[in-house]
Order: sequence, then structure tokens, then C-alpha cells
Amino acid sequence: MSFYNIYHKYKNCSFEELPNQELTKLLSLEAEKSLEAMAQKAKTLTLQNFGKTISLYTPLYLSNYCENECLYCGFNANNKIPRRKLKIDELKKEAKFIAKTGLQHILILTGESKKLSPLSYIKESVKILNKLFSSISIEIYPLSQTEYKELIAAGVDGLTIYQEVYSQSEYKKLHPAGPKQDYQFRLDAPERAARAGIRTINIGSLLGLAPWRKEAFFMLKHAEYLQNKYPEIEMSISLPRLRPQFNNFQTPYEVSDKNIVQIITAARIFMPRLGITLSTRENSQLRNNLIKLGITKMSAGSTTAVGGHTLEKTYIKNSLQFEISDKRDVSQIKIMLLKEGYQPVLKDWVGALQNE
Repeated sequence: MSFYNIYHKYKNCSFEELPNQELTKLLSLEAEKSLEAMAQKAKTLTLQNFGKTISLYTPLYLSNYCENECLYCGFNANNKIPRRKLKIDELKKEAKFIAKTGLQHILILTGESKKLSPLSYIKESVKILNKLFSSISIEIYPLSQTEYKELIAAGVDGLTIYQEVYSQSEYKKLHPAGPKQDYQFRLDAPERAARAGIRTINIGSLLGLAPWRKEAFFMLKHAEYLQNKYPEIEMSISLPRLRPQFNNFQTPYEVSDKNIVQIITAARIFMPRLGITLSTRENSQLRNNLIKLGITKMSAGSTTAVGGHTLEKTYIKNSLQFEISDKRDVSQIKIMLLKEGYQPVLKDWVGALQNE
């Protein structure tokens, strides 16, 4: 049994043909008429379960070598961008720059190339980062259960992995070549990490690649499946929308700000304890406004280039995975949160205990 069994059961249904349960009602066109009431309920549930706190983190790109040809990604193997993997001294410099902001939760990323960014390199990087950060999550290529165990032993405590698009037919079109073509191996990656003992799992759908209501349905059913089967896991979702990138890939299915609000409020009502992450893909005004509706975690001071904080600017400009929208640094995000009456959380307490 894996989540694929649930996906397979409903994959050929239109959204209107999905079971008429609470989740489909919350995500329906009809529910747009009740969005204000949903927002009020989501706000109350968020305060009850999380208080007025927002955890902060930032991405650190280790490598942009990639064997995939994802149509929407700046790291597409066919793109003529400068490729790079941080050397150890470069990694230390980048990590120290981030650590000075006060952040203690970091998300490390690579493109998908086991040959040029092998597990051994990632483990070595994690051991270096452990000296500066209390919580290290990964957003890399899918691994086996044994490989996840190796990274957990090295100090990784969180996994972020997006299915990108749950629609298997759209997935096939958007991933024409590379190891990422294996839909089910990617879909089952969070469960392999859960079995390996990972502490936190963050999943998501790249909004805009397929009709959003059905994508949100599968994303939240996936989160529910994992939370019910592995209750010890701290489960969360992300809501990334497509952003401009090297390929100039255009969003085939528009997702409006109003649609984002409906997904967030539906998610909070459907799973009151679910973490919800909002990245710098969204603009500052929207991020400020969404905090009170259910967001529990935000990125800050982000860059999508390898060594984006400390390497030469010409290289960084030409090697972005995608353009971010909210370019505020960590101190500006902290000031905004305090102004809104929220406490910015920079350090993950479980990770801190483990390092003591």
C-alpha cells in the first residue's frame, strides 16, 4: 500500500466526480462564496494550534548540475547556464553568511545528478552545516530508504520534496527526459523518508502545471495519508506558484491570489495541525496578508543560485533556478512579523536538543 493506490483510485475522475467529502467541498467553486467565513475559521484554528509564531528558514543551493529536462525549471539539463557545485571552502563561506542573519533552520538544495552531486558530497556538506545550524532539511533528488537513513545519521532532520504535478499524464509531458520521469518513485519518496525516521516532511504541488483544485485535493490527501500512517512526523505543505525562469515556460493553468487563499484556508480547516509554508516566490504584500490565515513557516533572505550570497554577481545573475518575488532580507521579515504581532522563530528546538 502506498499513496499511489489512493491516487490511482481517483486519477481519472474530474474534480466534480471526486467524493463529495469535506475536502472537495472546501476546494470547490461553490466554496468561493464562503471564502470570508473559511478565512475566519482558518485564522481561529491557526491561533489555537500554533499561536502567533512564524518559523523562518532560508534555502542554500549546493549544486545546479541536473540530468532532468523539466520544461519549467531553470536547471533543465539542456539550458546553457553556468553549472557549479560548491567547494568546501565556498560552502563554509556561504553558510557563515547565512548564520550571521541568526537563522538556524536551513534547506539545502541540489539539481538531480547523483553522479556530480553524489550522496557522499551531500553528507559531507551536512556535517559542515551541523556546526552552524540546529535544523537541516534537504530538497534534493529522491532517495532510497537506506540513503535517507544515511543522511539522517549525518544530521538531516527534514525533507522537502514536491511531486511538482500530481496529474500523471501532465507529469509525463512536463518531464520528457531524466531520472525524474519515474513518477511513482518520486511520489513514494516522502514515505521512504518517514520509514527511515525523518522528523519533518514538507510536500507540495507546483501550482500552475495542472488545474489547481484537483492538484490541491491530491496534495492534501497525500498529507493526510502520511500524517495518519506516521503520526510522529511533523507534516507540512508548500504552495509554490510558477515563477519566471531561463526556459521562459508559461503557466498553462493560472492560479490567482484568491485561489491561493482558498487552498490555504481549506488546508487549515481540513488538517488543523498541518504546517503551511509560504516561500519568496510570492510578493511581499501577499505574504504579509496571508500570515494570519494559516501560514506557519516562511523563507527569508532567499536566493535560487548556487552560492547566491557570496559568489560573484555575474555568475549568480545567469544561473538562477527561478526569479524570486519577495527580496526582503531576514531582518526585514523579522520586523514585519513583529509589527503584525507575530513572533519570528529562528531556531528549531528539537534540532537544538539533538546537537547538545
